[in-house]
Amino acid sequence: MIPIPQHQPLLEVRHLKVHFPLRHGIFGGARGSVKAVDDVSFTIEPGETLGLVGESGCGKTTLSRAIVKLIEPTAGSVWLEGEDIAHLGAAQMRARRRVCQMIFQDPFSSLDPRMTIGQTIGESLDIHRLAPTVALRQARISELLTIVGLDPVHARRYPHEFSGGQRQRVGIARALAVSPKLIVCDEPVSALDASVQAQIINLLQDLQRERAVAYLFVAHDLAVIEHISRRVMVMYLGKVVECGDAKAVVQTPKHPYTTALISAVPQINPATGARRIILPGEMPSPLDPPKGCPFHPRCSIAEPRCRIEPPALREISPAHFAACHLAR
Repeated sequence: MIPIPQHQPLLEVRHLKVHFPLRHGIFGGARGSVKAVDDVSFTIEPGETLGLVGESGCGKTTLSRAIVKLIEPTAGSVWLEGEDIAHLGAAQMRARRRVCQMIFQDPFSSLDPRMTIGQTIGESLDIHRLAPTVALRQARISELLTIVGLDPVHARRYPHEFSGGQRQRVGIARALAVSPKLIVCDEPVSALDASVQAQIINLLQDLQRERAVAYLFVAHDLAVIEHISRRVMVMYLGKVVECGDAKAVVQTPKHPYTTALISAVPQINPATGARRIILPGEMPSPLDPPKGCPFHPRCSIAEPRCRIEPPALREISPAHFAACHLAR
């Protein structure tokens, strides 16, 4: 487990678990559970970006949605500004959403096609009563569209009239409407072209410098994560397997899974890059995870104890943690 700091961070997740029960038929009893997130702990400081990376199915999206209470945690706690929000009711959580907002992966399905862009952004202002008059509401919507690089006249248009990058800018404007301190970004650029990805990442970085907003930035691309994050957390099969300073994790990875992820990043000159590591097989099912280290079935350096003894997430070097028996 990553040690909890003595001061109060903006976000503090402790031993979070999200398990989905599987049942026999409609009325049958439970026959097991999918351990999508299994005992995850971490913190985010004000104004910091924590990158969360891992391949599809590792639990990244489930973790991000559990933090903002779009999915109910099975166990554990989520402390936001010193208050445990994991078990708050809907009415209490609505007020806390002013502090924590989310940007979704798909910039089209996350917007209501029946609402104009102005209505979409203004909905948050109405819910939290941040614009007491129509004039102030319209002025705030225009301001938010300008901030994210869109023309205020676009407020009258519908989502289908925009490109993917423009729709994602609308999603960012909607998240900014309530002036949050933390934004959970669930793969916000994965559905966009490379040139548009760069524009959205630059926009997010500019907003962070101007507003000191913190991000949990979820992605499967380590190159993007390294560019935008101060710290990086690597997940595999619902568990954190490595965490540390972004440059340290990328340049000197301690876990073999992280090493394999880094080797998959495209190189400008492949002849000078590291050898590509091809992991055998597929990620095991979270319904029946392997005993011992969850990565051992695909690990080329696994020892007999890796098949029996689960590795603890321990500090290998200052502020650099890895869950591997052989990490040094």
